[in-house]
Amino acid sequence: MAEAARALLVVAMATAVLTTTAMGATTYTVGAPSGSWDMRTNYAQWVSTITFRIGDQLVFKYSPAAHDVVEVTKAGYDACSASSPVATFNSGDDTVPLTAAGTRYFICGFTGHCAGGMKVAVKVEDAATGGSTAPSPMAPRAGTPAAMPPAGMMPPAAGGRPVPPSSSASRSAGVVESLVGLGVGAMAAGLMIFY
Repeated sequence: MAEAARALLVVAMATAVLTTTAMGATTYTVGAPSGSWDMRTNYAQWVSTITFRIGDQLVFKYSPAAHDVVEVTKAGYDACSASSPVATFNSGDDTVPLTAAGTRYFICGFTGHCAGGMKVAVKVEDAATGGSTAPSPMAPRAGTPAAMPPAGMMPPAAGGRPVPPSSSASRSAGVVESLVGLGVGAMAAGLMIFY
Protein backbone atom coordinates (compact mmCIF):
# COMPACT_ATOMS: atom_id res chain seq x y z
CA MET A 1 0.00 0.00 0.00
CA ALA A 2 2.85 2.42 0.84
CA GLU A 3 4.41 1.78 -2.57
CA ALA A 4 1.09 2.48 -4.32
CA ALA A 5 0.77 5.77 -2.44
CA ARG A 6 4.37 6.64 -3.35
CA ALA A 7 3.71 5.82 -7.01
CA LEU A 8 0.61 8.02 -6.97
CA LEU A 9 2.63 10.86 -5.42
CA VAL A 10 5.31 10.51 -8.10
CA VAL A 11 2.70 10.60 -10.88
CA ALA A 12 0.98 13.63 -9.32
CA MET A 13 4.27 15.53 -9.02
CA ALA A 14 5.31 14.65 -12.56
CA THR A 15 1.95 15.87 -13.84
CA ALA A 16 2.29 19.13 -11.89
CA VAL A 17 5.80 19.75 -13.25
CA LEU A 18 4.75 19.01 -16.84
CA THR A 19 1.62 21.16 -16.55
CA THR A 20 3.61 24.10 -15.17
CA THR A 21 6.16 23.78 -17.97
CA ALA A 22 3.49 23.51 -20.67
CA MET A 23 1.66 26.59 -19.40
CA GLY A 24 4.70 28.74 -20.20
CA ALA A 25 4.07 28.98 -23.97
CA THR A 26 1.04 30.23 -25.85
CA THR A 27 0.11 29.84 -29.51
CA TYR A 28 -1.49 32.90 -31.08
CA THR A 29 -3.35 32.75 -34.38
CA VAL A 30 -2.55 36.11 -35.97
CA GLY A 31 -5.65 38.31 -36.02
CA ALA A 32 -7.85 35.88 -34.07
CA PRO A 33 -10.52 35.71 -32.83
CA SER A 34 -12.21 38.23 -35.14
CA GLY A 35 -9.74 38.15 -38.04
CA SER A 36 -6.87 36.29 -39.65
CA TRP A 37 -3.95 37.07 -41.96
CA ASP A 38 -6.05 39.20 -44.31
CA MET A 39 -6.64 42.74 -45.58
CA ARG A 40 -9.39 43.52 -43.04
CA THR A 41 -7.68 42.93 -39.67
CA ASN A 42 -6.19 45.83 -37.68
CA TYR A 43 -2.90 44.25 -36.57
CA ALA A 44 -1.75 47.21 -34.45
CA GLN A 45 -4.93 46.82 -32.41
CA TRP A 46 -4.53 43.03 -32.27
CA VAL A 47 -0.94 43.11 -30.89
CA SER A 48 -1.86 45.83 -28.39
CA THR A 49 -3.91 43.27 -26.42
CA ILE A 50 -1.16 40.63 -26.12
CA THR A 51 2.15 40.33 -24.31
CA PHE A 52 4.28 38.00 -26.42
CA ARG A 53 6.99 36.04 -24.64
CA ILE A 54 9.88 33.82 -25.63
CA GLY A 55 8.46 30.34 -26.27
CA ASP A 56 5.16 31.59 -27.70
CA GLN A 57 4.23 30.82 -31.30
CA LEU A 58 2.48 32.76 -34.05
CA VAL A 59 0.22 30.93 -36.49
CA PHE A 60 -0.60 32.63 -39.77
CA LYS A 61 -3.73 31.23 -41.47
CA TYR A 62 -4.59 32.41 -44.99
CA SER A 63 -5.20 31.32 -48.57
CA PRO A 64 -1.78 30.78 -50.18
CA ALA A 65 -3.28 31.81 -53.54
CA ALA A 66 -4.09 35.25 -52.08
CA HIS A 67 -1.34 35.95 -49.51
CA ASP A 68 2.00 34.93 -48.05
CA VAL A 69 3.98 35.84 -44.94
CA VAL A 70 7.37 37.50 -45.25
CA GLU A 71 9.48 38.20 -42.18
CA VAL A 72 11.48 41.36 -42.80
CA THR A 73 13.75 43.82 -41.00
CA LYS A 74 12.37 47.04 -39.51
CA ALA A 75 13.46 48.89 -42.67
CA GLY A 76 11.60 46.36 -44.83
CA TYR A 77 8.55 46.69 -42.58
CA ASP A 78 8.57 50.50 -42.70
CA ALA A 79 9.02 50.50 -46.50
CA CYS A 80 6.68 47.54 -47.10
CA SER A 81 9.52 45.87 -48.97
CA ALA A 82 9.92 42.10 -49.24
CA SER A 83 13.06 42.41 -51.39
CA SER A 84 15.43 41.25 -48.59
CA PRO A 85 13.37 38.77 -46.56
CA VAL A 86 14.51 37.26 -43.27
CA ALA A 87 12.16 34.32 -44.00
CA THR A 88 9.25 33.60 -46.35
CA PHE A 89 6.25 31.39 -45.61
CA ASN A 90 3.55 30.37 -48.06
CA SER A 91 1.77 27.24 -46.82
CA GLY A 92 -1.38 29.02 -45.64
CA ASP A 93 -0.91 27.57 -42.14
CA ASP A 94 2.51 28.74 -40.98
CA THR A 95 3.80 28.42 -37.40
CA VAL A 96 6.55 30.81 -36.35
CA PRO A 97 8.20 30.17 -32.95
CA LEU A 98 9.22 33.25 -30.96
CA THR A 99 12.64 32.17 -29.73
CA ALA A 100 14.31 35.44 -28.75
CA ALA A 101 13.45 38.81 -27.23
CA GLY A 102 13.04 41.74 -29.58
CA THR A 103 10.64 42.88 -32.27
CA ARG A 104 9.78 40.64 -35.22
CA TYR A 105 8.32 42.17 -38.39
CA PHE A 106 5.96 40.40 -40.81
CA ILE A 107 4.32 41.64 -44.00
CA CYS A 108 2.33 40.16 -46.88
CA GLY A 109 4.60 40.15 -49.93
CA PHE A 110 1.76 40.37 -52.47
CA THR A 111 1.76 43.73 -54.26
CA GLY A 112 -0.17 46.39 -52.36
CA HIS A 113 -1.15 44.19 -49.40
CA CYS A 114 1.40 45.56 -46.91
CA ALA A 115 0.59 49.15 -47.92
CA GLY A 116 -3.07 48.22 -47.38
CA GLY A 117 -2.32 47.33 -43.75
CA MET A 118 -1.31 43.67 -43.97
CA LYS A 119 1.72 43.96 -41.70
CA VAL A 120 2.36 43.17 -38.05
CA ALA A 121 5.20 44.00 -35.64
CA VAL A 122 5.42 41.62 -32.68
CA LYS A 123 7.42 42.68 -29.61
CA VAL A 124 8.71 39.58 -27.78
CA GLU A 125 9.64 39.95 -24.10
CA ASP A 126 11.74 37.89 -21.73
CA ALA A 127 12.74 38.16 -18.08
CA ALA A 128 15.77 40.34 -18.84
CA THR A 129 13.65 43.01 -20.56
CA GLY A 130 10.89 43.20 -17.98
CA GLY A 131 8.69 40.38 -19.21
CA SER A 132 8.77 36.76 -18.24
CA THR A 133 9.31 33.49 -20.06
CA ALA A 134 6.20 32.13 -18.33
CA PRO A 135 3.01 33.76 -17.13
CA SER A 136 3.45 35.18 -13.65
CA PRO A 137 0.71 35.07 -11.03
CA MET A 138 1.60 38.69 -10.24
CA ALA A 139 1.41 39.94 -13.85
CA PRO A 140 -1.41 38.40 -15.86
CA ARG A 141 -0.94 38.38 -19.61
CA ALA A 142 -2.70 41.06 -21.59
CA GLY A 143 -6.19 40.09 -22.61
CA THR A 144 -6.74 37.87 -19.59
CA PRO A 145 -8.71 38.72 -16.46
CA ALA A 146 -6.61 40.32 -13.77
CA ALA A 147 -5.33 37.90 -11.16
CA MET A 148 -5.31 38.61 -7.46
CA PRO A 149 -1.80 39.42 -6.24
CA PRO A 150 -0.21 36.73 -4.06
CA ALA A 151 -0.11 37.15 -0.30
CA GLY A 152 2.25 39.96 0.66
CA MET A 153 2.21 41.56 -2.80
CA MET A 154 0.67 44.95 -3.28
CA PRO A 155 -1.23 45.80 -6.48
CA PRO A 156 0.69 47.78 -9.10
CA ALA A 157 1.45 51.38 -8.17
CA ALA A 158 0.91 54.33 -10.47
CA GLY A 159 2.70 53.69 -13.75
CA GLY A 160 1.83 49.98 -13.71
CA ARG A 161 4.90 48.80 -11.84
CA PRO A 162 4.29 46.33 -9.00
CA VAL A 163 5.20 47.39 -5.51
CA PRO A 164 8.22 45.38 -4.32
CA PRO A 165 7.21 42.49 -2.08
CA SER A 166 7.70 42.74 1.63
CA SER A 167 10.38 40.63 3.28
CA SER A 168 7.69 38.16 4.37
CA ALA A 169 6.60 37.75 0.71
CA SER A 170 10.23 37.14 -0.26
CA ARG A 171 10.46 34.46 2.43
CA SER A 172 7.22 32.93 1.11
CA ALA A 173 8.67 32.81 -2.40
CA GLY A 174 11.76 31.08 -0.99
CA VAL A 175 9.56 28.53 0.76
CA VAL A 176 7.68 27.84 -2.50
CA GLU A 177 10.95 27.41 -4.39
CA SER A 178 12.19 25.05 -1.67
CA LEU A 179 8.99 23.03 -1.84
CA VAL A 180 9.24 22.78 -5.63
CA GLY A 181 12.83 21.60 -5.29
CA LEU A 182 11.79 19.11 -2.64
CA GLY A 183 8.97 17.85 -4.88
CA VAL A 184 11.30 17.38 -7.84
CA GLY A 185 13.78 15.57 -5.58
CA ALA A 186 11.03 13.31 -4.22
CA MET A 187 9.86 12.59 -7.75
CA ALA A 188 13.38 11.59 -8.79
CA ALA A 189 13.74 9.41 -5.67
CA GLY A 190 10.36 7.81 -6.38
CA LEU A 191 11.39 7.00 -9.92
CA MET A 192 14.63 5.43 -8.68
CA ILE A 193 12.62 3.14 -6.40
CA PHE A 194 10.74 1.73 -9.39
CA TYR A 195 13.90 1.01 -11.35
